[in-house]
Amino acid sequence: LNELSTNWIANTLFFIIFILFAFSFFGYYEITLPSSWANKSDALSDSGGLLGIFFMAFTLAIVSFSCTGPIIGSAIVQSASSKMGPFVVMLGFSTALAIPFGFFAAFPAFLNSLPKSGSWMNSVKVVLGFLELALAFKFLSVADMVQHWGILGYELFMGAWVIIFALMTLYLFGLLRFPHDSPLKRLSATRWGFALASLAATVYLITGFTYNDELKTYRSLKLMSGLAPPAYYNYFLAEPELDASIRERYPSFSMCANNLNCFKDYYEGLAFAREKNKPMLLDFTGYGCVNCRKTEEHIWVDPSVRSKIANDYVLVSLYVDDRAPLEQELFSSVRNTRLRNVGNKWA
Repeated sequence: LNELSTNWIANTLFFIIFILFAFSFFGYYEITLPSSWANKSDALSDSGGLLGIFFMAFTLAIVSFSCTGPIIGSAIVQSASSKMGPFVVMLGFSTALAIPFGFFAAFPAFLNSLPKSGSWMNSVKVVLGFLELALAFKFLSVADMVQHWGILGYELFMGAWVIIFALMTLYLFGLLRFPHDSPLKRLSATRWGFALASLAATVYLITGFTYNDELKTYRSLKLMSGLAPPAYYNYFLAEPELDASIRERYPSFSMCANNLNCFKDYYEGLAFAREKNKPMLLDFTGYGCVNCRKTEEHIWVDPSVRSKIANDYVLVSLYVDDRAPLEQELFSSVRNTRLRNVGNKWA
């Protein structure tokens, strides 16, 4: 699962799939299953009994695929790296479908009070499309960092999110329209609420470009931990200078999270720790590791914690999903496998 969740091909594919889902939500095209499937399933639903009930539900799933497919597809994609998120989505999806059938079967008179389908349903789809579009960049970011492409730095990622949420704000205020939107005569109280929330999110994202004097980088937003690339992975800010004498003796000596000096090779870090007679802080991490980003951006930024790591320890960060090839192929006697890249070696 770790290989899949950090694989650049899989993550790039997920990025493309999410983009396709998003534009489907915007109404530019429909992702539908063949109508013959629905007709065949509907005919089988007349057979009665449990089999009939199954095909009745199956017909509903096929007919509603264009609306639910992108959400369910996204949940299945997320299952490669997380269990709880997809579990909640699928539980919510199944419960939302089951409750109305049970409720209206018990109280058929309430059917008359159901809201009529209309433009509000399309608005929900478009908002979901904006969210899909934003989340797509998370997958491209993982592929970018794992492969060291350097194409989706912090500024570009955060800038894309600011633009997406700004466009969603304009849409909710009725200043932007998509193919299936009806003319908006007035804003309902609910739409006002979502529009203001989207505007607040846009302003919040913009604050991610403020400068942190202590860390010499952008001020990471805690709500974006694990979604956005780390703030030190940027284009425009100068990296603090490293000690040239240490770098000359230990090639892996570099800047890691929060611009902390670190070693990216276990043996070099161990040798330096012995040389300085300091304990070694061994940090198993990864470019696609959500929990690692949360630790760095919620805990390591604390002045007392950062001071201890910088002054009292020798930090060694080993990236277990680094796909850079090894200069020399190694063999693990413990795992009985060949080690072809840096991530294999530290894993």
